[in-house]
Amino acid sequence: MSTTILIVDDEPAIVDVLTYNLEKAHYRVVVARDGEEALKQARCERPDLIILDLMLPGMDGLEVCREIRREGDLPIIMLTARDEEIDRVVGLELGADDYVVKPFSVRELMARVKTVLRRMSASPSASQPTLAVSLLTLDPDRHEVQWDGKWLLLSALEFELLHTFMRHIGQVLTREQLLNLVWGYDYTGDLRVVDTAVKRLRSKMRTLDPRSADLLITVRGVGYKLTDRD
Repeated sequence: MSTTILIVDDEPAIVDVLTYNLEKAHYRVVVARDGEEALKQARCERPDLIILDLMLPGMDGLEVCREIRREGDLPIIMLTARDEEIDRVVGLELGADDYVVKPFSVRELMARVKTVLRRMSASPSASQPTLAVSLLTLDPDRHEVQWDGKWLLLSALEFELLHTFMRHIGQVLTREQLLNLVWGYDYTGDLRVVDTAVKRLRSKMRTLDPRSADLLITVRGVGYKLTDRD
């Protein structure tokens, strides 16, 4: 079955460029030109990835992102203008996986698409051991996380981020290291994609049990680490 990508943008030139390059890479493309249509297509088509412009007629991209996150964890790459820094940060905090700034490089966008889809479909060729830190356990093969027997529901990005921390227990990881280990590409933009992803992960952990969030520590001026001290 073909991988389906939903493009949400009201600019015909951008839609045409994205459609051409995505179909050339053998993806199935669905297009929505406003927020309401985007939600309908997302619910009907259940795409593997959404490329979402923030500036849309009617319901804007932030509201679309917020609504999609209420309903599930479909991966989202945002398209933003250079002067939309606040919206970009809000979009990441709402749960977008990544963003690309307009005018963008098609090559860069395609690399981001491949990275997000690879994360979603990753299946280890060999069985990996279950990891445990304090009362936190992570099973890579089953893609499951528990804290003291209670399930912690994470997106693919959040799961990979936690998996990375647990593989490097006690080690301070810089934002650049996390981008390489989790996002899997050389990132030249805003490092806040890491900060917002860590913030979302910590928030979910805190909602389940504040003690679990206390394990994920910010090392100011350096990065983050997961500790086994609770």
